[in-house]
Amino acid sequence: MTPPTLTFICELEGDALQALFTGGAVIAHLSALEAGVCLGLIDHSPERADIVRRLNQVGIPVVAWLLLPKDQGYWFNIDNAPQAAARYADFRDWTEEENLVWQSIAIDIEPDFEELQRLIRGQAKELLPIFLRRIFDAERALNGRLAYGALVRDMRTDGFMVESFQFPFIEDERQAGSTILQRLFGIVDIQTDREAFMLYSSFARPYGEAVLSSYAPAAGTVAVGITGGGVDFEGADPLSWQELARDLRLAYRWHEHIYIFSLEGCVEQEYLTRIGELDWEAPQVMPTAQIENINRLRVFLRGMLWGLSHPFMTLVTVVASFIVLRRIRRLLSSA
Repeated sequence: MTPPTLTFICELEGDALQALFTGGAVIAHLSALEAGVCLGLIDHSPERADIVRRLNQVGIPVVAWLLLPKDQGYWFNIDNAPQAAARYADFRDWTEEENLVWQSIAIDIEPDFEELQRLIRGQAKELLPIFLRRIFDAERALNGRLAYGALVRDMRTDGFMVESFQFPFIEDERQAGSTILQRLFGIVDIQTDREAFMLYSSFARPYGEAVLSSYAPAAGTVAVGITGGGVDFEGADPLSWQELARDLRLAYRWHEHIYIFSLEGCVEQEYLTRIGELDWEAPQVMPTAQIENINRLRVFLRGMLWGLSHPFMTLVTVVASFIVLRRIRRLLSSA
């Protein structure tokens, strides 16, 4: 069996990024794995450009992961489409000035950075008035989708392959014909050349492998993790080697290309050599019962999203069902 193509996601500030690639050991590991790097463009500095050129020179594919300043949301979302377009224009100029080569561009669709931090800190009540207003604002979601659709077209016109990172719940929203999650959290359902579901089992213990197994078949590809690094979130300890190996083998059931978050986490935990020695054909017991439970929860989620998207039809159905049940009870009692 041919091993999958791996791309390691890297999200480091300038000094830490330079330190990661000092000495050449990491580049040697990546070359041995024939792996790529998805580099978070936290800045457009000469130092970051130098890292890209070093990877270009040894034939390691590099994906440009576009990011915004944290006060602009950091990740791309409905409300920062103008800033995303401006960031892309800056990236394009920087790429030309520094003579950089990219395999593709990656758009990361996630809620606003500050809002997500507040939710994690248990401050959801403070955001409730905002969410209530958003749930009735379908135009906001439409405008975001149109703006990002135009941005993707510009990227393609400029000759780039465009990839996107999405929360897997977007698949349930699509099946329900809903935009509720997009309205609430500012995520955007856009069409790109390849879509990766962020299936980080470290956030879903002890059901991580079941969540991965449920959503992976519908994805263009998947990102597994986390192994450490990235934005600091409470309650998401890095994957152990056993967990990462499990997730990689599971992902390979459906996909020949896999993202791993993150490169710096794998280096810190000395996983790169072990990934190179991984037995991809090792037998693996599927958590069948847990997968069925996740699938049932997804059916409920899709039903709830559909109901919220069609409140009048839902109300009519509930009232009609109530009337029918009352008549059945009367018939049974008079029999």
